[in-house]
Amino acid sequence: MTEKLFSFHDGNYLECQNAFRGKNNQEYYLADYKIDGESDIDVQADKKAVGACSIIRLRSKSRLFFRRSWSHIQQDATDVTVFWFVKRGSVCVTHSTGVNVANEGEFGITRSMLPFSLECCRDGSGMHELLHVVVPSHVFRRFIPADICSGFSTPMRRREFRIAESMFTELLDDTEALTERVEKLMIDGAMSIMSEGIRQCDNALLERVSLSQKRRQEVLRYIEIHFSDPNINAEMVAQGCGISRRYLSHLLQTEGTSLPNLIWEWRLKTAHRWLSSDVGNDISIAEIAFRIGFKSPAHFSRLFKKVYKVTPREFRAHRG
Repeated sequence: MTEKLFSFHDGNYLECQNAFRGKNNQEYYLADYKIDGESDIDVQADKKAVGACSIIRLRSKSRLFFRRSWSHIQQDATDVTVFWFVKRGSVCVTHSTGVNVANEGEFGITRSMLPFSLECCRDGSGMHELLHVVVPSHVFRRFIPADICSGFSTPMRRREFRIAESMFTELLDDTEALTERVEKLMIDGAMSIMSEGIRQCDNALLERVSLSQKRRQEVLRYIEIHFSDPNINAEMVAQGCGISRRYLSHLLQTEGTSLPNLIWEWRLKTAHRWLSSDVGNDISIAEIAFRIGFKSPAHFSRLFKKVYKVTPREFRAHRG
């Protein structure tokens, strides 16, 4: 059964940041969400859950802005792939490799484990409409094991995309109470058809890599996301990546490094970036140390000086 995910208007649109993820704050994933307050505010999203997936129809009379950063990923490592069909208006996606614009009648993809930002714009009649399909990434890998380029978009000239969209829409709008088995068959069928269309698109899939390369990428990504956890250790990383501690050690050796070195490297780079920015001026040295995973400000200062030849305090003073 379809349910109201959110509804924003002139009286409550400033609350959108705390309400766009639904009643239990579990839909989508952590991000910055903003509604353009200079237009007529009318933003509606309806959702239907089918197994582990969600089908969502979003309609808006306002421009919408959505940003998922590395900071969000570190706080909320929800790994989902979002397929969106632009029904009205356009979507501008900014990601690590560039900018893609998907217009009415086009299909696109974003991935929650990579940073990106969206700007949803209205059409000539002042409306914007999207059909979202949110799929846990491990579920979609049953259909396409390879990673999909985040921000990829293409016109829906291929029949596969049009058929998949029609099936997702039918599931969302169904009022005859299909059985769970039939719904699952339909969503699996739609994703199978959609995956065939994706395979035929140039630049949709990332270059194939060996299993060991893929495992190394997963380990490095896990560390990048969790380095600020003061309790991170080899057992935690190995378990999080589904490998043994011995194999973890082997993978890092092939990179010419070790787990402690990678963790310290990420922590110090993050501290250096904060201390170099205006934002960092309002954060004490001790708080920076704790935020990036150091248990002691003194230990942080010693390692920072070892790498950058000055203490964090001296670095900040010199910058000022």
